Amino acid sequence: MNATIQFVDNMRFMGVAESGHAVLLDTSQKNGGNASAPSPMEMVLFALGTCSGMDVVSILRKKRIPIEHFSIEAAGTRRDEHPRIFTDIRLTYKFRGPNLAANRKALEDTVRLSQEKFCSVAGMLAATVKLTWQVEILESTDTAG
Repeated sequence: MNATIQFVDNMRFMGVAESGHAVLLDTSQKNGGNASAPSPMEMVLFALGTCSGMDVVSILRKKRIPIEHFSIEAAGTRRDEHPRIFTDIRLTYKFRGPNLAANRKALEDTVRLSQEKFCSVAGMLAATVKLTWQVEILESTDTAG
């Protein structure tokens, strides 16, 4: 796997992956950037959430558990001294769908599988970051009435 990271201007960079997909990165104004794109550390949160989210969707499809809504909120705490690495990241997996309360254990088992076995980003981060997670089941929005 390869990527090329090209300086654009100010503090913006364009990353181009081997697949040909590109992403713009920037930093906050207080760090000399324009805040025009996600920062590298925000991209770490995106990568973790997306990696795990893809696992979860795939496993739930195999288990034939339908979901109407699925999102992941990632909140990271960074240390004050440099390098300002994450010390802990908390993930909240939010689901909405039919009969999900009855499938809570299956949802939790699915997230655990992702975090402990399948998600490469979680596996890499877990060596230095305390990763915690929780599952929330949102009330279904039945508009058929």
